[in-house]
Amino acid sequence: MAKSTKVQAHIEEEKKDLYDKLDQHLSQETNQIKKIKPGDIVEGIVMDRLPGAMIVDIGYKSEGIVADKELNSQVIDVEALKTGDKVTVYVVKTDDDDGNVILSIKRTDQARKWLELEEAMNNNKEVEAEVIESNNGGVICELGGGIRGFIPTSQLDAARVYVDGVRKVGRDISSAVQKRLSGLIGEKISARIAELNREKNKIILSEKMFLQERDLEQREETLKSIREGDTLEGEVSGITPYGIFVNAQGLEGLVHLSELSWDKVERIEDIYSIGDKVKVQVIGVADNGKRVAYSVKRLLPDPWQEAIAQFKVGDVVSGKVQKIAKYGAFVRIGKGLNGLIHISEMSDQLVRDPHDFVKEGEEVNVKILSISTTERHLGLSLKGVDSSAPVKSTISTKSDAAVKKLDSEELAEKIDTAIEEELN
Repeated sequence: MAKSTKVQAHIEEEKKDLYDKLDQHLSQETNQIKKIKPGDIVEGIVMDRLPGAMIVDIGYKSEGIVADKELNSQVIDVEALKTGDKVTVYVVKTDDDDGNVILSIKRTDQARKWLELEEAMNNNKEVEAEVIESNNGGVICELGGGIRGFIPTSQLDAARVYVDGVRKVGRDISSAVQKRLSGLIGEKISARIAELNREKNKIILSEKMFLQERDLEQREETLKSIREGDTLEGEVSGITPYGIFVNAQGLEGLVHLSELSWDKVERIEDIYSIGDKVKVQVIGVADNGKRVAYSVKRLLPDPWQEAIAQFKVGDVVSGKVQKIAKYGAFVRIGKGLNGLIHISEMSDQLVRDPHDFVKEGEEVNVKILSISTTERHLGLSLKGVDSSAPVKSTISTKSDAAVKKLDSEELAEKIDTAIEEELN
């Protein structure tokens, strides 16, 4: 009996020792069986490459299988992986019908990309989206890792969608818009993430948000550095009856109708379209950039300055009476050059009615009394003309060679036509 008790005690002692060793073994991290669940991203070791599959040891109770369709990756070269290499995998299932752990390398890319996109949205960062499809509502884009996003038509740059860059509605507009959306396939668009829902696999993007924020940042930088008189390169962003709006380096301003051209502008739409590139001169900045005035014509040669350069005060020139008023007569002495014979400069006699001394359409010789570059006008005199003084030609020397080839009748006809066009 005593012997049996001793044997029993010995067995118990050995069992306790065995359990202690087992506990000690399992307490070591490297010997623990990992606890994993679907959706986890873990590191494993490639154990074998089979036709259409890869066996990976992730420290679980059984090895995992990466099926062929889950072997794709945009981050690592899967074909270069060999036995013993470490690889990061995504846990799809911990136990399929056959008791296998199902893994994926492709979904690891997606999970990593989702994290990047979430970070981009939280930090308002730019993302690049490649257009792969279009529909009636907008465009579908590839964001990487097999993840797609959607940009509604309303969140695209209007210049991409509408011919003149102005949003329109209507059945006849819809087909044209769809055609332009289809033409975006293959293009890469910078955008911001407006909405992200990983569970619903939904991402809404906005190019409009990106452009507005980019312009705002650029606008602040431009405001810090520009001065009146600076020349900027911009883009036509709007057209109105009174001028065009130009976005130059993020700073939007107005080019008034009077600052578009040295010539008279009848229809702005005939000269500019939304999106046109244009150089402008800064002529005014007020209210911390809320009101900005630009000019296009001040960067162009002034034809009036070129035309008046051949004349000076005291010259006697020929001209044509264009209009008669109570206070005098307006005379055109050359292309783009107009002057006034004040009633006091018509005659040494008392002038009650200018019609008594000049007629509309009449050719007269006049003396230049003053030249106003600011008003772009000439002060002329009829009574101050010395009949013996030489009359200076009002035809530009630039066209002398061409004029010599014409007889007097042809020349008169061409001059009349040019003046008529200028007046109209």
